[in-house]
Amino acid sequence: MRIGIDLGGTKIEAVALGSGNEVLARRRRPSPQGDYHATVAALVDLVAELERDLGLKGTVGIGIPGAISPASGRIKNANSTWLIGRPFDRDLGAALGRPVRIENDANCFALSEAADGAAAGACVVFGIILGTGVGGGLVVDGRPLRGRNAIGGEWGHNPLPWPSDEERPGPPCYCGQRGCIETFLSGPGLARDYNAGQDAAPAAEEVVARALAGEAAAEAALKRYEDRLARALASVINLLDPDVIVLGGGLSNLERLYGRLPERLPAHVFSDRVDTPIVPPLHGDSSGVRGAAWLWPPNRDRGRQPNGAGTP
Repeated sequence: MRIGIDLGGTKIEAVALGSGNEVLARRRRPSPQGDYHATVAALVDLVAELERDLGLKGTVGIGIPGAISPASGRIKNANSTWLIGRPFDRDLGAALGRPVRIENDANCFALSEAADGAAAGACVVFGIILGTGVGGGLVVDGRPLRGRNAIGGEWGHNPLPWPSDEERPGPPCYCGQRGCIETFLSGPGLARDYNAGQDAAPAAEEVVARALAGEAAAEAALKRYEDRLARALASVINLLDPDVIVLGGGLSNLERLYGRLPERLPAHVFSDRVDTPIVPPLHGDSSGVRGAAWLWPPNRDRGRQPNGAGTP
């Protein structure tokens, strides 16, 4: 049995996968916000509950909105800020009495879809999250490509490519820069663009609903969004040329993206034609937690971390 946990800022979701990758059980509970030790305890209790109910012991993989710093061995870049600076994998492994594998949540999303989802069988898979933030994960030959600095796939914190004069210098980003892809392509970014730069209602979901109802201003905002997303994806294709791009997050449910993005890519991709499939996730909102379970492949590489980092 493989247990996957998606540790978010507001909720913790866990899933147990069987030998045939079937879901044996699923649990969800609130995150102990701001309390590191309570978070570790909650994860220990969650694993114990799953194992008790199923009568099986499992491996444990965890997806977090951050990464383990190769320099310090501690968590960095996490919006669950109480994890930052903590040796989370070591503390949790000691509490559970077994090694755990921890990976960025966007990498977990991409890994799930590469393993048995919309990109199954593809060699190079780029998965992106279009939600409250914008994340990216890269999987090569079935392994997350973490990178030397553990920031592989951090596509949302590159500048928006080929900006117009109206898009410069771009909105401020929490990372300290301006004009990051995330500031344009996140849900709040779409809402801010529709609201002419004001952080006010309506939210992204309402903008989409208004566009579908025929409102001209909302439709114009969605067209700008599609153009910006196409430019941002073109830069990924020019650099990585992935076999498949999988969209995740709330805005990936916008069906028109899958028809309109391919039409916009050729203007920016350095190729005579663009055949890169852009697809929705097969596992939907469950991809992240399933990908955490897939950090322990079922029948191979038990002694190695994804990306060859070794067992903690």
